[in-house]
Amino acid sequence: MDKISIFGLALALAAIFGGQVLEGGHISSLLQPTAFLIVVGGTCGAVLLQSSVHIFVDGVRMARWVLAPPRTDPERLISLIASWSLIARRDGLLVLERHIGEVRDPFMQRGLQMLVDGIDPLVLRETLEIEIDAWATRLRQCARIWESAGGYSPTIGILGAVLGLIHVMENLSDPTKLGAGIAVAFVATVYGVGLANLVLLPIAKKLLAIVGTLAGQREMYVDGLMGIANGDNPRIIESRMRGYVH
Repeated sequence: MDKISIFGLALALAAIFGGQVLEGGHISSLLQPTAFLIVVGGTCGAVLLQSSVHIFVDGVRMARWVLAPPRTDPERLISLIASWSLIARRDGLLVLERHIGEVRDPFMQRGLQMLVDGIDPLVLRETLEIEIDAWATRLRQCARIWESAGGYSPTIGILGAVLGLIHVMENLSDPTKLGAGIAVAFVATVYGVGLANLVLLPIAKKLLAIVGTLAGQREMYVDGLMGIANGDNPRIIESRMRGYVH
């Protein structure tokens, strides 16, 4: 559980609602179902229009990474590659075949299998890097639906405010309702700007950062396999891989 994300969101909401209370306002005045429906529904519709169904669904599923990001353990990976390097140096590459079943990640399995099969190191790197690029590109596309939502949300909020003002203008015959009506109209703008800058854009940035970290770990793995394939000294391989961590 990523506690800093929870704390950050809680702090942002506390600051906004706390400021509303300190200014003498009521929290209930910020709770407008109609404005929420306009902003959230309009934003979702705009994102769906620009995305494929698969990208949208996968992007929504990725949101859980904000609170529970995929676990990465570069130290364990370095140790694993170092042990494989020692085994290959002592007994040959074919001995590593018995370790393929011990690896859970399909990408790591394919890389180790190619190494055992004696694929040319340059071909091995090129093949695995193409897979990394395709994989990371799709994940970034999924993460960017949140970035797109953050771009659309403020504009949809303004649209909601305009719709509210139109409703107010239609009821000018009752001046006692004008102030409250205008206040309600501008809540949509608050929702649009607030969702964009407190939720949607931060989620997008965090997801993109996580994708970068995962891609970097895969690059580190490929570099380690290249070192084994080239017969490099295990200490050199380990030192080079630690450069990715730093």
